[in-house]
Amino acid sequence: MNNASLNPNPLDSARRKAYWHLLPLLFCCYVIAYVDRANVSIAKLTMSKDMPAFNNEVIGWGAGLFFVGYFLLEVPSAVLIEKWSARRLLTRIMVIWGVMAALTAVVRTPYQFYGVRFFLGLAEAGFFPGVVVYLTHWFPNRDRAKAVAWFLIATPVAQIVSPKISNALLKIGTDETVNGAVVHHATLLGLVGWQWVYIAWGIPAVLLGLYVFLFLPDRPRDAKWLSPEERDALEQELAREKALRSAGRRRMTVFEALRHPKVLLLAVAFFGTVTANYGIEFFLPSILQQWYSLKLNDITSLILLPPIVAVTGQLFVGWNSDRTKERRLHSIVPIVIGATALGLTPLTHGHIALTVACFMVAMGGIKAYQVAFWALPGLFLTEAAAAGSIGLINSIGNLGGFLGPNVMGTVQQMTGSFVGAIYYLSGSMFVSATILLMLGLGRREKSG
Repeated sequence: MNNASLNPNPLDSARRKAYWHLLPLLFCCYVIAYVDRANVSIAKLTMSKDMPAFNNEVIGWGAGLFFVGYFLLEVPSAVLIEKWSARRLLTRIMVIWGVMAALTAVVRTPYQFYGVRFFLGLAEAGFFPGVVVYLTHWFPNRDRAKAVAWFLIATPVAQIVSPKISNALLKIGTDETVNGAVVHHATLLGLVGWQWVYIAWGIPAVLLGLYVFLFLPDRPRDAKWLSPEERDALEQELAREKALRSAGRRRMTVFEALRHPKVLLLAVAFFGTVTANYGIEFFLPSILQQWYSLKLNDITSLILLPPIVAVTGQLFVGWNSDRTKERRLHSIVPIVIGATALGLTPLTHGHIALTVACFMVAMGGIKAYQVAFWALPGLFLTEAAAAGSIGLINSIGNLGGFLGPNVMGTVQQMTGSFVGAIYYLSGSMFVSATILLMLGLGRREKSG
């Protein structure tokens, strides 16, 4: 038998262990994060009935204000991950956001809703870019896109897992017609369904945050599950790659990175796709309800389908991008495909199968490109400069999460239709693809 199979070299063994020890935990954390920011799209279906003031425009503003709070603390949090401790910062982020998410259950006025959503954004700021930076402390270039892919698929998985659970929670305190008979579901602790949607998804964030504090190592040298040889091999490989990236370059400061033209253009490109992403995510249930007068059970079944395509797309892009060492087209092509499918959805009105199919392809494109996209800043930046730039790109880009839901809610409220807003979201994705095409980052690496 081959001795190499019995005794893999320390670097390969360390890489394998890092996948299995880190990514499942980070994946679960991001699932909960994504549910807590997006579950308003399901909760609003009964929340608006209990409180008529919460129309589409109010929900759109509240959904968007999350990203304003998110914007304010994103860059400092990402830099802290690089310079301080991922374990401590992620714990702080998760515990506070879990509490704020649960507090959404007690809102009674639109302005209370706006306030809670804003502070939820402040609480969660830094989680996503912090994890992206954290992964650079553990995974060499050859593994990074796959590692980011396994982290990013948490977002479509959250969209697959949460609707049916939230749907079951929504029934608390409501009347339901079953086989022609009206069935009343009792309240629980005096609270109704949409309130339990926020509470039930807030609690896991607090519990996972405490688990992160106890078990997440900051860097390979802190991992008790690596042998001394594995720690040294992984640390040396990461140091070697960093030295190669820095060779012949002056070390860039955080502030220089934040005003670098490529960083700013990446932020604008990300803004365009995030605008489309959250515009659709927050209002897809409402679109299906308006276009086809579906029941809640049918809506929560259909919205499971687009994320399934997104998971497949992200895993493929992560695998193929690492295999070919090409990031540019792996970012651009999914965006163009998704934008085209999204632009076609209004033409499918009246044909539910075609509508859902177009949203499936659109969501696949919106999600899949991100795996290759987040490898781009590391191609020209290192250390704190890279951390700060990732935070800036994510914070500016996520302001699209403010614009997208607002465009959807406001246009629908003014015109009675989502169509104009859908075309706007599709156009914003084409602009993003054009920027990435012109930027030229991430071409296939030359071998040797």
